[in-house]
Amino acid sequence: MVPISEKDWEFFSSKLIKREFAKKSIILKVGHKENYLSFIEKGIVRKCIPQEFDDLTFEFAFVNNFVSAYDFFLTQEPSTYQLETLTDTILWSVSNYDLEIIYDKTEIGNTIGRLASEDLFMKKSKRELSLLTQSAQERYLNLFTEQPELLQFIPLKYIASYIGVTPQALSRIRKRIS
Repeated sequence: MVPISEKDWEFFSSKLIKREFAKKSIILKVGHKENYLSFIEKGIVRKCIPQEFDDLTFEFAFVNNFVSAYDFFLTQEPSTYQLETLTDTILWSVSNYDLEIIYDKTEIGNTIGRLASEDLFMKKSKRELSLLTQSAQERYLNLFTEQPELLQFIPLKYIASYIGVTPQALSRIRKRIS
């Protein structure tokens, strides 16, 4: 993502933790603190609010992207949502504590932190704007323009929740555009 000196890379990489999760693993449970900012090497992660009948899915994170309950990573308060893997997943994670050390001890640390926070902010902003300005069909089409491989890995009920419709409404949208 950015040029990094050998010295900074050695220090930074020494703080990374490789975490592997099977499909349908919960990375962060509701009520727990988010201790990690992670980069996805492999897999798909969803953010959701568990509910009695159907979870409310509000974000997907993919390979070569950051993932975190970042608002709770910053505040260190218990999370009100969970992170769950949709496929086998490999994350490279840095703890909140170690990230502060990286910021302090390396030339590149603040740049990496800024890029991670900008990436997470842009995803959140784009999602909010799409909910305010696009139809469910447009949100569905945009999702697959950006991530065409999704249909193979993400259950339709999660996609329906993500675009803000029922599974039945998603079925009608899919019939209209096919």
